Amino acid sequence: MKSILITGASTGIGYATARHFDRLGWRVFAGVRKEGDAERLREGASARLMPLMLDVTNTEHIRTALAQVRDVVGERGLDALVNNAGIAVGGPLEFVPLERWRLQFEVNVLGVVAVTQAALPLLRQAQGRIINISSVSGLVAAPFFGPYAASKFALEALSDSLRLEVADQGIRVILVEPGAVDTPIWPKGKQEAESLRRHLPPEGMHLYGRLVQNIERWIAASERQAMPVEEVVRVIETAVATPRPKPRYVVARGAARFAPLLRCLPTTLRDAIFKRLAR
Repeated sequence: MKSILITGASTGIGYATARHFDRLGWRVFAGVRKEGDAERLREGASARLMPLMLDVTNTEHIRTALAQVRDVVGERGLDALVNNAGIAVGGPLEFVPLERWRLQFEVNVLGVVAVTQAALPLLRQAQGRIINISSVSGLVAAPFFGPYAASKFALEALSDSLRLEVADQGIRVILVEPGAVDTPIWPKGKQEAESLRRHLPPEGMHLYGRLVQNIERWIAASERQAMPVEEVVRVIETAVATPRPKPRYVVARGAARFAPLLRCLPTTLRDAIFKRLAR
């Protein structure tokens, strides 16, 4: 029986991926942070789906979770790791508190590194695959997305390095780069925007207020065009199961599909496009 460990499986892409691989007959280890989320995952799932308490910023959680995985898979090893856990911090760089920047990188970057380091011996045994869930924001950075985009740019870089480091060990490293997806990230994003408005000082609103309004309209339009989470799950399945996976998969609709192209444009032209989109 093949096995897969998925972080951030409480909601959204992680939850849908865990349920999908359970239906495919895989042994699924699903990382969650609350017992209520674990119970929700178990409902209607097979006995193969095993929720694990796994906060990717907690070293003890990681150690305990990987020990549980090791006890189950034994010498067979782990066939796939999906590094999905992540948060989105936004706002003008000038006014995003440093503790929020640190949390963004603790979860989206160092959490990936910590879980991957712990899982690599098991992945090596099975010559498995590492699927890192990035974003089109890891290809191009929009205004007010600085913390989130910076974390995803970092994830792209560490994935590129790791892919070369472990290639001779039979381990594949694959990036999945979604655009807007219909998940609970949108309500969380709205709460983040409302919090930003409340905590921006008068000077901040004077300097960035118009841009805040434009970005909020852009986010609302993106939410309306968000694709079903199943589209991303199908690409994750391809990345895990196809004999010759691509190094990266962009999964997006609308303008987000052109993120790889935007990255190649001259900076001044790319800036002009973002300014026009934010009007």
